[in-house]
Amino acid sequence: MFLDRIALLLVIIGALNWGSIGLFQFDLVAWLGGGMDGLLARIIYTAVAIAGVWCISLLFRQRIGVEE
Repeated sequence: MFLDRIALLLVIIGALNWGSIGLFQFDLVAWLGGGMDGLLARIIYTAVAIAGVWCISLLFRQRIGVEE
């Protein structure tokens, strides 16, 4: 499903951002979005959070047949 792939991509972006914060103390999203309070950064943070919630549903879905 297309929405699943978009959600997974956003979750990966969030994970890489958290990794860069943990390893290098560098927030890539804040840097790209004009600081943590910047509108673009807040939109990205919100999109990643929604994608994370969406990906919870992937844990409980049963796939029958071959993936498209």
